Amino acid sequence: MPRANGSSPAGPRCIALVGPFQSGKTTLLEAILARTGAIVRMGSVETGTTAGDATKEARQHQMSVEVSVATTTFMDESYTFIDCPGSVEFGQDMRAVLPACDAAIVVCEADERKIPQLQLILRELEELKIPRFLFLNKIDKADTRIADVLNLLQPASRVPLLLRQIPIWHGDIITGFVDLARERAHVYKEHAPSEVIPLEGGNAEREKDARFTMLETLADHDDELMEQLLEDIPPPRDRVFDDLAKELREGLVCPVLMGAAARTNGVLRLLKALRHEVEGISQTSVRLGVKPGNDALALVLKTLHTAHGGKVSLVRVLGGQIGDGTTLNTPDGEAGRVSGVMKMLGQTFDKREPATIGDTVALGRLEGAHTGDTLSTGKTAHPAVLSPSLPSPVLALSIAAKERKDDVKLGQALAKLVDEDPSLIVHHNAETHEVIVWGQGEMHLRVTAERLTDRFGIPIVQRPPSVGYRETIRKPIVQRGRHKKQSGGHGQFGDVVLDIKPLPRGEGFTFKDEIKGGVVPGNYIPSVEEGVVDGLKHGPLGFPVVDVAVKLVDGSYHSVDSSDQAFRTAGRIGVVEALPQCTPVLLEPIQLVEIACPSEATAKINAILSGRRGQILGFDTRDGWSGWDVVRAMMPEAETGGLIVEIRSATAGVGTYTAKFDHMAELIGKPADQIVAARRAAAVAA
Repeated sequence: MPRANGSSPAGPRCIALVGPFQSGKTTLLEAILARTGAIVRMGSVETGTTAGDATKEARQHQMSVEVSVATTTFMDESYTFIDCPGSVEFGQDMRAVLPACDAAIVVCEADERKIPQLQLILRELEELKIPRFLFLNKIDKADTRIADVLNLLQPASRVPLLLRQIPIWHGDIITGFVDLARERAHVYKEHAPSEVIPLEGGNAEREKDARFTMLETLADHDDELMEQLLEDIPPPRDRVFDDLAKELREGLVCPVLMGAAARTNGVLRLLKALRHEVEGISQTSVRLGVKPGNDALALVLKTLHTAHGGKVSLVRVLGGQIGDGTTLNTPDGEAGRVSGVMKMLGQTFDKREPATIGDTVALGRLEGAHTGDTLSTGKTAHPAVLSPSLPSPVLALSIAAKERKDDVKLGQALAKLVDEDPSLIVHHNAETHEVIVWGQGEMHLRVTAERLTDRFGIPIVQRPPSVGYRETIRKPIVQRGRHKKQSGGHGQFGDVVLDIKPLPRGEGFTFKDEIKGGVVPGNYIPSVEEGVVDGLKHGPLGFPVVDVAVKLVDGSYHSVDSSDQAFRTAGRIGVVEALPQCTPVLLEPIQLVEIACPSEATAKINAILSGRRGQILGFDTRDGWSGWDVVRAMMPEAETGGLIVEIRSATAGVGTYTAKFDHMAELIGKPADQIVAARRAAAVAA
């Protein structure tokens, strides 16, 4: 039940701090920790002294590149705050922790450019049914009426943004606020609790109108409250708080509070709203479908590989108790035996035990646990609470160790990074012998490369991945392939005649045996085909040859010197000598690209596609997304490198795309000549 009336504690709570990039989430976490006494003095992002964002990469780029976790107490109750990255490139960390959070604080500001980012975050929370407050930050720099700010932000939310406070202005400066639920006026004190002042004059009149608007919104889901408003009966204050908590819990409204995190203004009021209106683990368990039981149960929110402590799993305990030495299982087997239960404050781990229901803690050395796993002490596998879907990768990088001796070390490091961040995908290209790392954007891959060098001590080289070019032929030919070699003892002899023809695009490769009279013995036919395949691996332009039909129509053999190897060599020679005479032509892979973007950016996206040789197929409204489009186009794979960078630039950082192979198309003229020349130069250099 709601805690507005001072009911029993809701247990340890877990609160996510989310919001657009650079909205002030890390500063708000710092203010909360300072206000609750977890740290002595507030640090700042600019000086690199915050408890959160304490990794080298976060400090260097002055941005969150992974979640930061801090547990503190407020009014003798435990709270764990998880500061989530605002950049869409690191959004997987947010998606992994949100399901287990009791509520979220959406930190934003009155910036129209960030509304698309705000829409993405609010939609995620709406779909997960997570109660959420909106904290309007940097109010000390505001120069716009609060009603206008709400009108600006409302399109990002599918439920009403419910104003809980109105500002007190002194000239052009906001010096305090009026709490519409408590009907009290407060004046901000920098880095100190606000001071209650009389509610009088113009502030009293504004409060009356704003409070009535708030109550009207609440009354949309409370008939009794609606009747009281119609009859001009002041509703009991406890009833108002009950409605605020109920409609927050049910996701019917998104309450809006305000403040300035850098000055700790509004932070105490925010903490009290969390304390009185967020129910805690009991409601979260219901939302996740967790049934009461005797077994300990926990959800893995994040995986870390620390320099000295080994693997650490950040978990939310959903049931039971977990202590040092507890053996936990996943649905797929044993996760391991817990080696240490720790409370986190940024990069600091303090041992504590045991962890009970509601606690958010770090568990040491669970080698079999992975982000998203549901862990249990039960012998039977517990079904996953929720496995967040992974976003499609949008940018790739080919990486290699500078020194061959580091190849194994590189593979091990990449495995750890993927364990920490499942939105990274590592692919080994057998054809080009490249290690390809796919990620969510330029910064995502940059941070990955930095971690390989800084954390794991592996100097690397990086470049764009090779494009999957192919070549084919335009003209048929009949070609003899003959391999004859005499040396001491048995010689080598194989002789074949191949009928080589082009196939329609996409048909691949076919081989037929049309030998008559046994001029090539049947047992050598498979070897001929193997030789043909060998010859097609590297065409005259330097690429694998496709869409070719080869028939074995004639040949000869020697009863003593013929062998499988001789006929394989003859088949390869026949193909290699034939292809240059068949008018070879370069083929490039064409992908079907679908770009999701805000509607106002659709024209820019069309221009980007056209500038990258894209053939625009059209666009539709994005299903279920008001004000968004999906643009479809055919685009050469060679043109998709860095595409996401332009898309994000044109869409305030929120656009994304998917691409899948569609077909191969001929590429002629100067572009083809340049690609072939580059391939030959690379071959010479190798």
